[in-house]
Amino acid sequence: MNYYLLMKKNVTREYIYSFLNNFNLLSTVWMLYLAYKGMSLTQIGLLEGIFHLTSFLMEIPTGSIADVFGRKLSRILGRFFWIISSITMLFGTNFFHFSIAMSLMALSYNLESGAGQALLYDSLKATNSEDEYMKIAGKIELLTQIGMISGYLLGGYIAKIKYEYVFIYSSLLGLIALLQSLTFKEPKIFEEKEKTTFKDVFINAFISFVFLKKKKDVLYLIFFSEGILVVGTIFFFYLQNYFLSLGINQFQIGIIMAFSGIFSAIMSYFTHRVEKKLGLKRLLIFIPFSYSLLSLGLLSNIPYVFNMLLSGLIGVLYIVYIDYVNKKIPSEKRATILSMCSMVYSLYMIVFFPLFGKIADEFSFKVSFIFISVILMIFSIINGILLIKK
Repeated sequence: MNYYLLMKKNVTREYIYSFLNNFNLLSTVWMLYLAYKGMSLTQIGLLEGIFHLTSFLMEIPTGSIADVFGRKLSRILGRFFWIISSITMLFGTNFFHFSIAMSLMALSYNLESGAGQALLYDSLKATNSEDEYMKIAGKIELLTQIGMISGYLLGGYIAKIKYEYVFIYSSLLGLIALLQSLTFKEPKIFEEKEKTTFKDVFINAFISFVFLKKKKDVLYLIFFSEGILVVGTIFFFYLQNYFLSLGINQFQIGIIMAFSGIFSAIMSYFTHRVEKKLGLKRLLIFIPFSYSLLSLGLLSNIPYVFNMLLSGLIGVLYIVYIDYVNKKIPSEKRATILSMCSMVYSLYMIVFFPLFGKIADEFSFKVSFIFISVILMIFSIINGILLIKK
């Protein structure tokens, strides 16, 4: 088939894959499952820390694997490790077992994080359609959210019957996503390469790191935006336990997260229009400041409403941020540098996720929410001053 058409089909296949890959039954129940298995909030925080320590250590090597050996192979391996992780969680009985499961899950995300975005963007470059990235990314985020929403609802419903069933069905969905990952076509950047070895992985990683050091605007955006995305993740996961403490059951939590996902999907879909009207600079000032203010609403009597608004802001930020980074980096370093973004994310998570759990254990969820909100407010003000000046 014509190479141009194959690259076009990659975009269509990405729509299907994004839905399948994000039809995640575990999102709203894994912390509840670990608590059910006897893990304390501090232990759950440590397990998430192990996840992100693994992610931190493996992001650049896995991103470089995608750049050297191919994004398709990286995706296939990612789905394989996801299945093994789900099975390990299913049969795990103690902290050590869950540590292994979380490490394998982190590795599955590592192998996908840079590879997926890079494969999509380079497929668009091959058809001279990279200017359409933000619009297409908005559609993909919409399908991603639909998949996540479906997972929230179904996962919560199944968990109410029996937690173990969630991990059985999750493994089966992972297998379906793995089969879909086999349908992609690699961009020619890989077909034109000579024989590669694992030595090239480390060489590519070093060259990409040196390149990124010279891009101060990209570095700043990575460190600041990933910080906000981390806060969003912390809220997403710990709110599940917080809602449960308020007397909301697993299925109702799934519904709450589903509505948040719907709003995030709507905002993501219209991001390209919002960015054209406001511009990147205004969005980078408005979103963090608004997020820090709205996060205090989680302490109100309607925390689920504020959770929905916060999800919408995260949806917009992620797309404009990744679009800017993609425009500033070359194809041969794309997966590695996008993995570096995830590495920064993991670094933040290693510190703040267990810290949030520890504060919640020692004091309360509300104290933890205030702590994170105040920190974010301080950095949002500093960010606003820096962007206004420059």
